[in-house]
Amino acid sequence: MKKPMRNVAVVAGAATAAFALAVSPASAVPSTVWTVNPSPANFTAVNSGNIVLSVNGIAMTCTKSNASGTMQSATGNPATVASISAIAFGATGAPCTSVLGNVTTVATTPWTVVAQDYTAATGVTKGYVGNVDAKVTVGACVFRVTGKASGTYTNSTGALAVNSLAGELTVVSSTNCGSAVPVGAKPLFKGTYLVKVAGSTTIPTIVGSNP
Repeated sequence: MKKPMRNVAVVAGAATAAFALAVSPASAVPSTVWTVNPSPANFTAVNSGNIVLSVNGIAMTCTKSNASGTMQSATGNPATVASISAIAFGATGAPCTSVLGNVTTVATTPWTVVAQDYTAATGVTKGYVGNVDAKVTVGACVFRVTGKASGTYTNSTGALAVNSLAGELTVVSSTNCGSAVPVGAKPLFKGTYLVKVAGSTTIPTIVGSNP
């Protein structure tokens, strides 16, 4: 009896790990020490290209988006290496749009940037943006999205590329949206932000290692 039970536990653990990580496989020995440079530091981030939230094939596109928060070294796996204290979608004269009309998104922060795997050869950290919580309004339709979104951070460019996996985000409430955006829908969030130390041109770095 003990052997089958152990096998079930192994399979369950592997499935959980696969779901939590980004698409690429984790390194053999996951990083447990995360060195952020500089640390602690305030950061700002501006989108590079469109930011898109898609629900049931309906794309809600923002040509302007920005964020700010703090980042710091951390220990553990997973580990929170940054906190997003503010994030805005759209701007004056450049609203987010969809086939249903203009889109207004109000985020409830903080969101987190969580590190899980680091590849030294490329300087890329894999993980996710966590604690995502946002209210989206499109005309009379109002819905709330919560969850997380897988992504990567590249040291050479400061690019935080978010590309959520199916099922990571969920519509938890919906009013006047009908079948277009029902409760339980699984949105996808995709976009890239360029991160810099606040008030400077310095690109912060994140390096994962094992003590």
